[in-house]
Amino acid sequence: MNRKVKTKKTGQSGKFKKTAPRTGRMGRTAKPASKKPSAVWDQAAQWYDTLVGLKGSEYQTAVIFPGALQLMQLKKGDRVLDLACGQGVYSRYLSQRKMKVTGLDTSEEMIRFAQSRSDPTIHFEHADAQDPQALPDKTFDAVVCLLALQNIESLLPVMRNVKRWLKPGGRFVMVTTHPCFRIPRQTHWGWDEQKKIQYRRVDLYGSESAIPILTPPFVDSQSFTVTYHRPLQSYFQSLAEAGLCVDGLEEWPSHKTSDPGKRSKAENRARQEIPLFMALRAVPNQPGSETS
Repeated sequence: MNRKVKTKKTGQSGKFKKTAPRTGRMGRTAKPASKKPSAVWDQAAQWYDTLVGLKGSEYQTAVIFPGALQLMQLKKGDRVLDLACGQGVYSRYLSQRKMKVTGLDTSEEMIRFAQSRSDPTIHFEHADAQDPQALPDKTFDAVVCLLALQNIESLLPVMRNVKRWLKPGGRFVMVTTHPCFRIPRQTHWGWDEQKKIQYRRVDLYGSESAIPILTPPFVDSQSFTVTYHRPLQSYFQSLAEAGLCVDGLEEWPSHKTSDPGKRSKAENRARQEIPLFMALRAVPNQPGSETS
């Protein structure tokens, strides 16, 4: 139910262009949402809460949550900011492991779900991750952002906030669907009958792209959430400009396997060779290490 949109490479990190929207698969013209992202996610909050539940989706619990925890290198009692926390599923995961957790999200409805599902020791804030006034005078041992940066329009303001929120020696961990191989409507699985292998087709990578996504309950509306595809250099450039240095990168494949069959061996090999998620860890630059 995704919508297709033409994109153009701009040559500038964080700038998205698109031509007039095209008609989607359901035969209606896709128009970008006129509402603020927070309002759109408020409307989608019930669907998202049902999807994720109390403990998280299968991919979250099997791959993302433990992987991000390992990258953060936390100890009990560390203060952690769960950035774009949604309905608080990872905040609860961290709290159960004795971290002092604050969750922040731009959707007031998501925060309401988070508060209703979570222990009162977890502190939730309704604020925009791009807002330079968000969480003034607060610092954390770690900031984590899981599968949310791809839904935020401007990277640099977020990264500058992350730098401001981190204590000296703090860690920022971000996880996205892999920007090289998992781009809505631009990457697909294919089968090579001659070689008997499954491959990943990539039709677009270098262009920064704003891709409207039809998200429940917007089955018959003109409101959309937006996925922002960015090449790797955009993430690295924004981190560097904000004064953060990448010191860890991991690429995580799917944990799933195919049922036995003619293609199962090739499918399983492709899953392991072509990662589903990318995780970056960044730390504040040491004094004197910033480049002009």
